[in-house]
Amino acid sequence: MPFSKNYEKELAFQADRRRATVEFIKIVSDLWYDKSIELVIFRNQLIDRNVSQILNLHNYAGKFVQKPISIFDSVEIAQAIKALDIPPAKLDIGKLTYEFHLDDNKHSNATAFVASKLKDASKNGDITPKDVVLYGFGRIGRLVARELMTRTGKGSQLRLRAIVTRGAIDETILEKRASLLRNDSVHGDFPGTVSIDIKKKALIINGTTVNIISANAPEDIDYTKYGINNALVIDNTGAFRDKEALSRHLKSKGADKVLLTAPGKGVPNIVYGVNHLENDPDKVDIFSAASCTTNAITPILKAIEDSFGVKSGHLETIHAYTNDQNLVDNFHKKYRRGRAAALNMVITETGAGAAVTKALPSFEGKLTSNAIRVPVPNGSLAILNLEIENTTSLNGINTILKKYALEGDLVEQIKYELSDELVSSDIVGSSAPSIYDSKATIVRADGKNVLLYIWYDNEYGYSHQVIRLAKYIAKVRRYTYY
Repeated sequence: MPFSKNYEKELAFQADRRRATVEFIKIVSDLWYDKSIELVIFRNQLIDRNVSQILNLHNYAGKFVQKPISIFDSVEIAQAIKALDIPPAKLDIGKLTYEFHLDDNKHSNATAFVASKLKDASKNGDITPKDVVLYGFGRIGRLVARELMTRTGKGSQLRLRAIVTRGAIDETILEKRASLLRNDSVHGDFPGTVSIDIKKKALIINGTTVNIISANAPEDIDYTKYGINNALVIDNTGAFRDKEALSRHLKSKGADKVLLTAPGKGVPNIVYGVNHLENDPDKVDIFSAASCTTNAITPILKAIEDSFGVKSGHLETIHAYTNDQNLVDNFHKKYRRGRAAALNMVITETGAGAAVTKALPSFEGKLTSNAIRVPVPNGSLAILNLEIENTTSLNGINTILKKYALEGDLVEQIKYELSDELVSSDIVGSSAPSIYDSKATIVRADGKNVLLYIWYDNEYGYSHQVIRLAKYIAKVRRYTYY
């Protein structure tokens, strides 16, 4: 009988937890669609998550801060946020809940606590929404489109208005574009609706019109014909890589700023969170979001450089194969890349080691780098072998990087991973560009050499960095509490 009673109690507790999670989901949705307030939990998205996903995120949060983070506490904090008059914002409810229990004796209730923590939110200025054009619709373009349309809310930040492609636009082509957005072999189905409007030559995404524009040259396009003005053009074609070529976008009517989703020449290469503040969008018109690998390693390198100093090092990136490689053996202008991508590990070059210096000049001449393309379609691993200035230990490295993942300027960039069982498929869908594998780190006995393993979703994590930078360029970043 005692076993039966305990089991019944467990069932009742689980039912209460799941009911509370349903209430939490409603509050998250109401805040997002009514007030443009986005809740996350230690940078993990909560919008459009189901009950089990949210409970799992709470479980991760508890392990991360080494203290239980209860869904009941999250509901209480979320209700307090909803009750207050807070402007559009992005708030980490995991951090708020954790701090609420640290401050148990300082505030009479959750509302007083939240009001105290978010007292500076009202100082954030008004935001003018920004029109966005995707120039190209490949892997990164489609993921950026998915995220922009999923997170549109009331449309108070970035508004996807058009996608530029080459070639004729007919019903068949539109349906193929819609299908590629709707279904993805790596990232799963789009959690929304996608249909076509042949008369408008547009995709209708979640009920919103996104024009499909055919053009062979950027300067031939008049975006104002589509009601698009002062747009941010996100170029993900890879065809235009230097300042002169990218400047062609600014000759289009209705275009205002340009963001390249690849390393660029003669333009600022930005790793958001590290060096974005060095370039004022009021003074700079063309930006580069650098590469996925550069975005993966630079936040970690900054943390290590600032904490211990780096003498020298080597980067080896174990990278998923890309569309640049051949599906079966065939001619390729680069060595080795002509061999079948899904059957071979392929040694090739990477410019990420040198590219780091554009964000962190102190690394000039310090890093060598190479790459191995491997037979997985997505999910990559950067291995950093670093000689450091100041002696440390395994615990010292982990403590520092956990601190960077919990607070400061790089919390969106660095995710601290706790699992002993982590493999590449586990990190697919992570919005952080740098996933630090705390269980794999090696520190030499003398404490002067460290090997760090940094996972990254080279598509999804990078796309989020592109969007973060786009919001900075467009000046639509909301108040954040991380």
